[in-house]
Order: sequence, then structure tokens, then C-alpha cells
Amino acid sequence: MAGFTIAIVASLETLLNLQAVDRLDPQQRSSPPSQELLAQGIGNVVSGLIGGLPITSVIIRSSVNVNAGGKTKLATVIHGTLLLVSVPLIPTWLNTIPLSALAAILLMTGIKLASPALVKHMWSEGRYQFIPFAATVTAIVFTDLLIGILIGLAVAIGFILNSNMRRPVRRFVEKHLGGAVVHIELANQVSFLNRAALSKVLNEVPRNGHVLLDARNTDYIDPDVLDLIRDFKEQAWPAHGVEVSLLGFEKKYNLEDDIHYVDYSTRELQDAITPGQVLQMLKDGNARVRTGRRLMRDFNRQVRATAAAQHPLAVALSCIDSRTPVELIFDIGMGDIFSVRIAGNITS
Repeated sequence: MAGFTIAIVASLETLLNLQAVDRLDPQQRSSPPSQELLAQGIGNVVSGLIGGLPITSVIIRSSVNVNAGGKTKLATVIHGTLLLVSVPLIPTWLNTIPLSALAAILLMTGIKLASPALVKHMWSEGRYQFIPFAATVTAIVFTDLLIGILIGLAVAIGFILNSNMRRPVRRFVEKHLGGAVVHIELANQVSFLNRAALSKVLNEVPRNGHVLLDARNTDYIDPDVLDLIRDFKEQAWPAHGVEVSLLGFEKKYNLEDDIHYVDYSTRELQDAITPGQVLQMLKDGNARVRTGRRLMRDFNRQVRATAAAQHPLAVALSCIDSRTPVELIFDIGMGDIFSVRIAGNITS
């Protein structure tokens, strides 16, 4: 247990110190953590075999090297050489250094590393950042480094799990030409902990509607969640008259891309829509562009669908300026509008 504790404490302390020193470095270089841990492990094996103390990287010596102008590995070698020479040759003089002086150095270093500005910054990041930070610092002060870091990790993991359970998906409604589509965008990681929340969102899809399950940004979906999605797709939604479209699922999930809703102008839509509805459609599209909520469109699919014939809903006279494409300004699909780009503002 003692060896395990020392190994964990030394590794965690080294990783934390490595990150702190990288921030102190005026050149803002990045140190390789794996290489540092490998060197520390080899050093501890050798030190243990010859009866030496455990080796770890500490912030005091590292910050002294930075403040003294050290820029290369030579600074570490010189520092180690000084310690190696001083301990056997002048141990009596070293023991005369007051512990209060050493404590003052540690205190000042700690204040620089955990300054009020850092606390203020963590507070401004919100409770999901500040509470794990405060819990870690408090636990380290009242216990020790190992227990404090483990408590901090547990609190941070708790917040992460709570966040994932509360928001495994993002749900919003898109108004396409063919009708409203409930767009359900899955999170990056969808675990079994998200099953209940996801089931609630899927149950809220209105009857006789259309739903799009979007997994383009998802790296992992738990098998239990996949079974839930398949049950809704094959049983629950068909019973409620809901049309289902899938997008972005990896091949290993055996769920292929399948888009059913119409997101481009067809002959039927062209005949049925009124000028007032077209004008409102353009206004709504421009409002989406201004708020950054453009509709999700598959332009490749639109190109294939409109290759044989196009059925634009309106004609737009626009400037030849390359910065003002009508399709982007009004958030419309390919072939939905007949765009005439002219160099002047006079027509006959």
C-alpha cells in the first residue's frame, strides 16, 4: 500500500507540476507527459535498488529554474548536480537553514501558483469548474495530496456524469418546405446512463410527424441505447405514424443513412404554395441566418433530386457581388429559387 501510494502521489504530482511549469515557461513550450513519467519510473527503480528516496517532480525547484532564466534541460542537470554535491559535502550547513525560511518559500510559491486571480477565474467559469476546483484544494489542505486529488477527481466525475445524464441530446424543430422535422442531435458520448433521458425525448415526438436522428458528432453509442433507438424506429414510431430519418450513424451500428423528408422544392409544393407563404419562408430563412440557426441540409442529395428538373418558388434579382448569394441570405436549398444576378439595379 505504501509503494502504491507513493507511485500514485509521485505520478499525479509530476503531471500537475508539468502543466504548471509549462504555463510558467516564457516560451510556452509543451512537455511530453509520457516521457516524463517514463524517466521518473526508471529513476525510481534505480533509486529504490540503491536505497534512495522516491523521485518526483516538484514545483519549487521547477519554478526556481524558470525564474532563474533556465531554458533547456541543462538547468535540470545543473540543479541536480548541485544537490548531489551539497548533500554529502555540506549537510551540517544545510541543517542550519531555518525551517521557517523554507516554509516561507513554499508559501510564496503556493500563493503565486494559486493566486486570488486564479480563484476568481475559476469562479467565472461556473459551478461545474469551480466546485471541483474548490473541493480538490480543500481536500488536499485537510488531508493529503493523494486523498485530496482522488476526492477532486470523484467530484469532477460526478459533475460530468450529471451533465451527460441531463443533456444526452439536443432537440429542436426545423421547418423545411415539406413540413416540420423534429431534429434530435445525439451527444458525443451516449452511455447507458443517458437511456432514461433519451427515452423521454423520443417519446415526445408528436404523432404523424417526422423525426431526424442525427449522430454525425457522436463517437460512441451504448448497445443498450442502440436497442432503444431500434425499438422506436421499428415499433413505437411506426405505430404513431411517425416517419424516421437517420443520419451519421457508423456502419458498426447497422443503421444506414435514410432521409425521407423533403427539403427542396417539388412540383407539388410549387403548385400548392402561395406568394404570401413564399415571402414568409424567405423572411424565416433570413431570420435563421441572422441567429446562426441554419437548417441542416444535404446538398448532395438535393443535387441528385433536382438533376432532372427544378421547381423554383420565386425569382430573385440580386447583385453580382460575390458576397451576397441569395441561397445563403435566405437559407434555402439548391433549386428552391431562381436567382438572377445582375451588375446594375435597372431592369426592363
